[in-house]
Amino acid sequence: MTSLTQDAGPAPSAAPPDSPPRRLDWGGLLGRLGPLLGLVFVVALFGALRPAAFLTPDNFQLILLQTAVVGTAALGMTLIIVSGGIDLSIGSNVALCTVVIALLLARGQSPLVAAAGGVVAGALARLLIALLITKLRLSPFIVTLGTWGALRGLAKGLAGETMVQAPETGLNSLLSTLRPEQKWMFFPPGVWMMLLLGVLVAAVLRYTRFGRHVFAIGSSEATARLCGVPVDRTKLLIYTLGAAFAGLAGILQFSYLTMGDPTTASGMELDVIAAVVIGGASLSGGQGSVFGTLVGALIMTTVANGCTKMELANWVQEIVTGGIIVFAVALDRFRHRNGS
Repeated sequence: MTSLTQDAGPAPSAAPPDSPPRRLDWGGLLGRLGPLLGLVFVVALFGALRPAAFLTPDNFQLILLQTAVVGTAALGMTLIIVSGGIDLSIGSNVALCTVVIALLLARGQSPLVAAAGGVVAGALARLLIALLITKLRLSPFIVTLGTWGALRGLAKGLAGETMVQAPETGLNSLLSTLRPEQKWMFFPPGVWMMLLLGVLVAAVLRYTRFGRHVFAIGSSEATARLCGVPVDRTKLLIYTLGAAFAGLAGILQFSYLTMGDPTTASGMELDVIAAVVIGGASLSGGQGSVFGTLVGALIMTTVANGCTKMELANWVQEIVTGGIIVFAVALDRFRHRNGS
C-alpha cells in the first residue's frame, strides 16, 4: 500500500541573527554636506558681525565677481588634484596671461586674438611642466614650485616690471558690475562663463572615458597602468587643460583689473588648492567634485570679503587664510582616515 504520508520537506531554517546596525558614514556625509554647511556658516557669521556692509546685493555681486576668477582656475586644479597631482604655479600663470593679453591689445590685436594668446601662452608653459612630470618622472610639487617663480619672472620681464595699459574692449565687460538695464542677466558674463565651464567639466568627469581615467590615475597610478590606461598621455592632457583654465581665469582677472599686472594673483594658488580640498577633493587623489570645488571657491572669497568688510588688517587676513588652508588639509586627512 502506498503510504499517504508525504515528505514535508526540510524544516524551516532558523531566523538569521539580527545584523549589526550600520554605522553612519560620517566621512561621506561630511564630504557631501560639509562645503555647503561651511558656506552657510561663513555667510551667517559675517552677516551677523557686519549686516549693513555685508548683507547687500552689491556685496554679493562683488563676491561672485571675485569667485569667478578663483573658481575658474579651481576647475582645472580639480582635474589635477583628482589625478593625484598638484600645481603651485596657477597664480603666476594668471599673471602671465593678463600681461600677454594687455600687450597684444596694446599692439592693435583684436580682443579674441589677445584672449587666445593669453590662454596659449599659459598652456605652452604648462605643457612643458607636464612633459617634465611624465617623461622625467619629476615630482609635480617640485616642478610646479620651480615654474611658479619662472612664470612670474617671465611675466615681469614681458611687462618691463610695470603695469601694462591696454585699450578698453569687450573683455572689460566680462567682470564689470551689471548696469540697471542688464539686471535680467542676474550675473555678469564672467560668472556665467564659470558656471558653464563647471557644468562642462562635471560632465567630462562623470560621463567620459577621460574622466574615468582621471579618477583611476588618482586612485592608483600603478593599477591604472596595468589596466591599460594611457597614464602619460592622460597626464599631459590634464595639465594642459589645467593651464587652459588658468588662462581663462587670467582673462577674467584682466577684465577685473582692466590692465596687465605681472604681480597680480600672488598667492592665488593657495586659495585655489584650498577651494578644491574644502570642496571634498583628496590631496591623495581619486576623489573630488566640481560642485564642491565651486562651493569651496565661494567660501574662500566670502571669507576674504568678510575680513575686508570688518576692516581687518592685511596681516590678519593672511593669518585667517592660512588657518583655512591648514583646516582644509586637516579635513582632507580626516576624510581619508575615515574612509580607510
